[in-house]
Amino acid sequence: MVQFDGLRPARLKVGIVSAGRVGTALGVALERVDHVVVACSAVSHASRQRAQRRLPDTPVMSVPDVAGNAELLLLAVPDTELPGLVSGLAATSAVRPGTIVVHTSGVNGVDVLAPLTDCIPLAIHPAMTFTGSDEDIARLPDTCFGITAADEIGYAIAQSLVLEIGGEPFRVPEQARTLYHAALAHAGNHIVTVVTDALDALRAAVSGTELLGQQLVDYQPGGIAERILGPLARAALENTLQRGQAALTGPIARGDADAVAGHLDALRSVDPQLAQAYRANALRTAEKVHAPDDVLEVLAR
Repeated sequence: MVQFDGLRPARLKVGIVSAGRVGTALGVALERVDHVVVACSAVSHASRQRAQRRLPDTPVMSVPDVAGNAELLLLAVPDTELPGLVSGLAATSAVRPGTIVVHTSGVNGVDVLAPLTDCIPLAIHPAMTFTGSDEDIARLPDTCFGITAADEIGYAIAQSLVLEIGGEPFRVPEQARTLYHAALAHAGNHIVTVVTDALDALRAAVSGTELLGQQLVDYQPGGIAERILGPLARAALENTLQRGQAALTGPIARGDADAVAGHLDALRSVDPQLAQAYRANALRTAEKVHAPDDVLEVLAR
């Protein structure tokens, strides 16, 4: 059984399944506060390379061997793979009694870990997007972590682990995990779609023009379209986080139905699906700000 000094975990032997973007980032963060990643699993070439780069002193082992060597077992696999992984570990009795078993799935709580008896089940989900770059690790100290545990002892352990690496823990009830995950996916995923759609429209708008003697459109990341849109999008996000709905500007906030109709026509000429996406988001925006009826009529056509 793992011993604890107050709410601070003892230095733990950490096993990671598997060496993906999330698992290795958390592994580095745990090692920086003196835990030791003693083993990890890595099947693909990319995951083996990632393990070698981020955790060079950690041996790559089979999943049962990783589990058998761990006092803290971190299951950092995709949501769809987690139930099968847990069932396999339970069937092989690879997890030692008293092991802290943590998964990083956003949508799951601790019920998914029920087959692993005699362990301390925890769900610790970083509310952050991971790209595989070193920025993933740098962002962890400023990240909030949704934690779910089976009891108050579990919550204390989860909280202390998150605080150790500089994160901010908050509780998510078991029954609220799906709603919690939906909220994060709506913000973290759909903002990518909205921004990339806007970049496509902006490139089409300025195609063939020049700026200070240079060709304006650059289809590579970091081009002029990104430089135009970046400050606006960042300001809109920061304003929303600080002011909520009051941050809204533009034609819907002003009740300018003619401008909205013009937007739809222009976007439709570029891509009908892009216009449809604009319409759906604009309608939601108009409803939230109680836009005038003529704006709603334009969007309902």
